[in-house]
Amino acid sequence: MFKAILLMVGLFTTHSIQAQEKWTFQSEYLAQPDTVLVFRPKAYSENEKFPLVYLLHGYSENYKQWSQTTDLQKLADQYNFIVVTPDGFTSFYINSPINKGSRYEDLFFRELVPKVHQSFNIDEKNIFISGLSMGGYGALRYFILYPDYFNTAGSTSGALEINYPNFQKVSQLFWQTNRMADDLAKNIGNPKTENWNAYSISTLLKQNPDFKKPFLFDCGTEDILYSNSVVLKAQADRLKIPVTFISQPGSHNTEYWNKSIAHHFVYFQQHIK
Repeated sequence: MFKAILLMVGLFTTHSIQAQEKWTFQSEYLAQPDTVLVFRPKAYSENEKFPLVYLLHGYSENYKQWSQTTDLQKLADQYNFIVVTPDGFTSFYINSPINKGSRYEDLFFRELVPKVHQSFNIDEKNIFISGLSMGGYGALRYFILYPDYFNTAGSTSGALEINYPNFQKVSQLFWQTNRMADDLAKNIGNPKTENWNAYSISTLLKQNPDFKKPFLFDCGTEDILYSNSVVLKAQADRLKIPVTFISQPGSHNTEYWNKSIAHHFVYFQQHIK
């Protein structure tokens, strides 16, 4: 599948800034241009294959969130990983069944993935993905649906259960409006008529009973989304999926993610093949 996908590339422009690159491209799958930051290790050489990490941002943020949360160049240099941070807008990284201008899963695998592999010498045995909040959902979604592409995955403070009342609660806490729930309704439909839970990570695991690959997820105990991770841990145990769950003090904020992402890079390094 992925050999075919790697032949498909959209229209990109590239701006190089030392070891960092910024890509901007138009896509038939999105209503607006997408922007991607790429961090390659200073030791990068075309004569050697390098592991790859995709980092997905959270709702209401953009492709710059991870580079503003932690020092991605330092992590790239320390672990000799190429790090890619795309802009997922408010898509939850899915293909919307009702909005043709928000088909993010197609964009990711049909355009971004080929572009990355054509631009760098990637170690295809060691491709990882992680994300925070909405991005934590996207990372585990992609890992479950495309397990042959990824080595393993991570999620921090993941919005893992797609539940309208819960998203209303989160939205009111952070923005005092229903914006988060309303944006998701634009992508997957009216929660009164559509089954939002069909998109939940717990549902995806039920639908893919052969999925048994290990992954990492964590959440702060004071995080409003903590219950999502507790649900996932219980289900993973029932399904005998060898997950690593880190439960530690912290809330849904940059301070927590700056600390938590360090565990993900250690975990990925431990799983290098």
